[in-house]
Amino acid sequence: MKSIISLVKILIIINLTAVMVPLTSFSQDVYKLTVAQDGTGDYKTIQAAIDAARSFPDQRVTIYVKNGVYKEKVVVPAVNTRLSIIGEDAEKTIITWDDYFNKINRGRNSTFYTYTLLVIADDFYAENLTIENSAGPVGQALALYVKGDRCVFRKCRILGNQDTLYTDGLNSRQYFDECYIEGTTDFIFGPATALFYNCIIFSKRDSYITAASTPEGKPFGYVFLNCKITGASEAKKVYLGRPWRDFAKVVFIKCELGAHIVPAGWSNWSGTERDKTAYYAEYGNTGPGADVSQRVPWSHQLTPDEAARYTVANVLSPVLPYEKPVDEWIKGKE
Repeated sequence: MKSIISLVKILIIINLTAVMVPLTSFSQDVYKLTVAQDGTGDYKTIQAAIDAARSFPDQRVTIYVKNGVYKEKVVVPAVNTRLSIIGEDAEKTIITWDDYFNKINRGRNSTFYTYTLLVIADDFYAENLTIENSAGPVGQALALYVKGDRCVFRKCRILGNQDTLYTDGLNSRQYFDECYIEGTTDFIFGPATALFYNCIIFSKRDSYITAASTPEGKPFGYVFLNCKITGASEAKKVYLGRPWRDFAKVVFIKCELGAHIVPAGWSNWSGTERDKTAYYAEYGNTGPGADVSQRVPWSHQLTPDEAARYTVANVLSPVLPYEKPVDEWIKGKE
């Protein structure tokens, strides 16, 4: 009888241990991970580190990425909120892929599957990264697709050709600080409210910089503050934007506009009457492309009082009671 009781006790202990081990392992979540191709980090690929990160964490998860060329198509799913990816050096920490419209071949919406990095999650933060679509001038080919709200990109290089950066999310707010963004046709496009601060915007050839699709009623669309708008030597006829949808909103304030910007400044979307509903405006810009004397008549020149509304805090202002002030969430630190 004693031996039977002892055996039962042993079995109970074994079963309790089997139950407790996974619980213990889940309670010890790691909030700082390192990615290194040479095996000196926790993971060798960025996607593997994201997949290992806790979903809906109670504090920010930071993935540090060592220098290297990471040839992978990366997705930050909706469950990976409050995630940071921080590279060692923006020019040497490179995420690259080479999908493009005809290669994907998924019908008329193939463009939106060509991304190198897709961010669906809210409260995402990136710093010191190159995000590149290396397909070349072969049509639509996204480097970065951002759908999440309160997403921040700081000191990042976003490289591509046509459709480099897609800012998605009807209610999303995105902040680009000291970033370098290059491309050709409509290389910054989408419906999100996005603020570009101290960025370099580089046109690789003649075309359009923006193609906003701001939803009707939104107070802000794309806002460029203190940016340098430049281009390659072969880019001699570049428009600040054209309206992808009826109520597109784009404003350039205190930016340096290169000689490649055409005197008209803006263009209507061919075959539409969006010039009657789109809102394009400028204020206090400098450089050879800043002469507004020949701008299209449906564009606007802001007054000092109107321009004063375009602050980081106003453009990205909280819309929900629980949200942190803008100057806190754009830091990407918690």
